[in-house]
Amino acid sequence: MKIQFPSLYSLLLAGILGFSPSFAQEVNKDKYDAHVLFNPLLNFQPGNEIRTGSGSPGPNYWQNRADYKIDVTLDEEANTILGEVEITYKNNSPEELPFLWLQLDQNAFSDHSRGGKTTPITGGRFGNMGFEGGADIQSVQVQQGKNQSAANFIVNDTRMQIRLDKPVKGNGDEIKIKIAYSFKIPEYGSDRMGTLETENGIIYEVAQWYPRMSVYDDLQGWNVLPYLGAGEFYLEYGDFEYNVTVPWDHIVVGSGELQNPNQVLTAEQRKRLAQAAKSDSTIMIRTAAEVGQPDSRPKTSGTLTWKFKCNQTRDIAWASSKSFVWDAARINLPQGKTALAQSVYPQEDGGRDGWGRSTEYVKGSIEFYSNYIHEYTYPVATNVAGIVGGMEYPGIVFCSSESRKGDLWGVTDHEFGHNWFPMIVGSNERKYAWMDEGFNTFINFLAAEAFNNGEYSDNRLDNMHRIAPIIFRPQADPIMTIPDVVQAPNLGWEAYYKPALGLRLLREQVLGKDRFDYAFKTYVHKWAFKHPTPYDFFRTMENAAGEDLGWFWKGWFFEKYTLDQSVKEVTYVEQNPEEGAVITIENLNQWAMPVKIEIEDISGVKTRMEFPVEIWQRGGTWTFKTKTTQPLKSVVVDPDNSLPDVNPSNNTWKPLNFSGSAVN
Repeated sequence: MKIQFPSLYSLLLAGILGFSPSFAQEVNKDKYDAHVLFNPLLNFQPGNEIRTGSGSPGPNYWQNRADYKIDVTLDEEANTILGEVEITYKNNSPEELPFLWLQLDQNAFSDHSRGGKTTPITGGRFGNMGFEGGADIQSVQVQQGKNQSAANFIVNDTRMQIRLDKPVKGNGDEIKIKIAYSFKIPEYGSDRMGTLETENGIIYEVAQWYPRMSVYDDLQGWNVLPYLGAGEFYLEYGDFEYNVTVPWDHIVVGSGELQNPNQVLTAEQRKRLAQAAKSDSTIMIRTAAEVGQPDSRPKTSGTLTWKFKCNQTRDIAWASSKSFVWDAARINLPQGKTALAQSVYPQEDGGRDGWGRSTEYVKGSIEFYSNYIHEYTYPVATNVAGIVGGMEYPGIVFCSSESRKGDLWGVTDHEFGHNWFPMIVGSNERKYAWMDEGFNTFINFLAAEAFNNGEYSDNRLDNMHRIAPIIFRPQADPIMTIPDVVQAPNLGWEAYYKPALGLRLLREQVLGKDRFDYAFKTYVHKWAFKHPTPYDFFRTMENAAGEDLGWFWKGWFFEKYTLDQSVKEVTYVEQNPEEGAVITIENLNQWAMPVKIEIEDISGVKTRMEFPVEIWQRGGTWTFKTKTTQPLKSVVVDPDNSLPDVNPSNNTWKPLNFSGSAVN
């Protein structure tokens, strides 16, 4: 999901992030105590046969499975989705389940929902004030073995409970659930779905569009946090077959692969798609000139049913419109396979500055991530222009039709990065937004540097001294805060930027790129298509990188500790510069980091020294000797501004002249 808040760059340019003495006084309240930071019990919990101490799924790891068959119809006149879903739910847990929980996310789109009632009167991104939507459940059937019967169920806000006459047994028993339902399509569904009027017709972006199984896991059983808006999703994996019936003049794109192109595409469109599948350059499948032309569709009246299939996925979404311009190109994957990148958008938003480059962005993003962490797992990657500012689903993303140039690259890259977090690595977004948004924002930094020789890279994130005040602002929430508890202005920082910058610090300042990348890839491959927790991530990183990082997780993720390193004192050995200098540095606030020192003598010779974080285990000061032979001109802690130091004014020592002021 793309976050909408004042950008870091705009804040930097406005000068808001500059250091001020009052800020230094505020953040210096957390005076350093090594016993607090280096707590040996932070990540010291016994592993078991389900989740091991090394951060791996154990030999008895299990998770349940949900396969779906869905048939729906888009009724444009009534603005509704009407259909049926059949869910085959497999209970792989060791426990029998006397009841089941499902998610009805459409019920959030109402003033009467918990989401509606917790939306402030000023509105908000995740509110839907004034819209009386929600799922209309016509029938619920359950089938166990050969016996099928009407289900005993209740609906509570965005959750449905099915109370079974006969429990679903553990260790592999299955049950089928059949639900007939409908819902009105909101114009703006919490920036997840909705409709957009364009010059040539409405664009429908459809998500959270079918009843979905809640996750039952080894940590807390059923995960039933209500859908309020900010917290996203936690879903089981399975295979999906779905059919979407729409008016004849619509183009439909969706998660997975189209199964019946001969019925819903013209011969020319099928030919162009075949060309695109072999082309690194973008190929037009339906041009702007062809939009609205009857011969761009295989029939000229009635409806068409588009059939899709998407395997080993946690969700699906789709989009439909008669206004779509459509283009595509080949994605080259590391193991020699290929996939298809494609984009659909209204003709007024095309062109080289707009969506005309979207498929190029899709291709570049997915090829980078496939090489960096894990190969892309879906046959198609589709970018849809519409009302949604930025939202991700397996194999398909919704981005604002108004995005242009670097903004379009940024939102496209971010949303497709989500195909790794949380689509491949299935973390619990409802509780831990940072495990998808933060991880994804981190890999976005790397992708921007790589795309088209750095066309959209930006080094304004490199000066951590300027960023520190907003990361450590007094009103911030800890990263490990449930997203619906994070205060609305803080979500962008606590879920996106702070965890992403933390991973970059870990990669560049603590572990080094090689050890970090190896451990990060290990985590992704261990937990692909599984349900990791924060502790599984922490343990995997520590084991694969070979480093105890409890101090890092504690200060950056669990607490709001701040960093303030300084040069306390410089003297000469026996008062003789030729014998070297003795330098004392300090760690003043409660967080700590490894230290880099730059020493410059009066001749201009500069020397770099580095110290591990362990120097701070015995207290807040560290003294060391240099082999310099001349008087020193300066000593600087963190000379590259690479650490989020809240008080850079004390990072530099210079000798005093006779008047008592520092010598420049």
